Amino acid sequence: MRVFVTGASGHIASAVVPELTGAGHEVVGLARSDASADAVAALGAEVLRGDLDDLAGLRKAAAAADGVLHFAFKHDAMRSGDFAGAVASDLSVTEAIGAELEGSGKPFVAMGGTMMVAGAGITGRPATEEDAADAGPRVDAENTLVVMAERGVRSSVVRLSPVVHGPLDHHGFIPTLIALAREKGFSGYVGDGANRWPAVQTLDAARLCLLALEKAPAGSRLHAVADEGIPFREIAEAIGRRLDLPVRSVAAEDAAGHFGFLGALVQTDNHTSNARTRKLLGWEPVRPGLLDDLAEGHYFD
Repeated sequence: MRVFVTGASGHIASAVVPELTGAGHEVVGLARSDASADAVAALGAEVLRGDLDDLAGLRKAAAAADGVLHFAFKHDAMRSGDFAGAVASDLSVTEAIGAELEGSGKPFVAMGGTMMVAGAGITGRPATEEDAADAGPRVDAENTLVVMAERGVRSSVVRLSPVVHGPLDHHGFIPTLIALAREKGFSGYVGDGANRWPAVQTLDAARLCLLALEKAPAGSRLHAVADEGIPFREIAEAIGRRLDLPVRSVAAEDAAGHFGFLGALVQTDNHTSNARTRKLLGWEPVRPGLLDDLAEGHYFD
């Protein structure tokens, strides 16, 4: 299969590309800069220069491929405060690629997040793959993708845990939390820190993306989740131990000032099940969990 991959030099995609080539697929990776082009080439993929604003170029690349994996997102815009712009761009890209693949039966796999269902009013149980919000940031792109199954696209969304961890993770939420702890002089959590975050190791997530491309049924929602719900305080404590810093509670009203753009997320309870994904695709996460990974120390070198 010839697979078009957006964001091919990024954290998760850089683990997925070797999975693809190892399974015998050809990969065309989108790269927007010289550095990312070099990284894509080093992974053994063909380089296509372009960016998310070139919708015509994305459609052309999708048409020439046997399947699409969409990882790219304007993270820089999100971190600088233009989350709405990043979300709007992602929806436009999803719609453009989907329109090109309509009626083809080709697989189109895009990334979502388990956090997107946290606000759907689920209480007393873990969120499942069947749960979905009606609308919202990034939710609209997910719902648009799933509906493409009705138009002849083998579409699926991989909902990533908020923490995708491992030695390849240099810019995710864990490095951000570690940097904050160093800057503030303590490792923080909000309130009693009982809210839960799921997590998955990068290579386990990469394997799931390959399985989604190869055999996920049209319209599938999949959960890249290994640890289903770690109390946030335990994450803060693990960071504090490694940095030899105190661990403290931050009041909810001070969370935005302390955690910045993560202020709302660090308070979110996101207990999430992976049962249906494991049964549907035979996926089994086998890598160390987040707390074990933090104990190994590579995040702190």
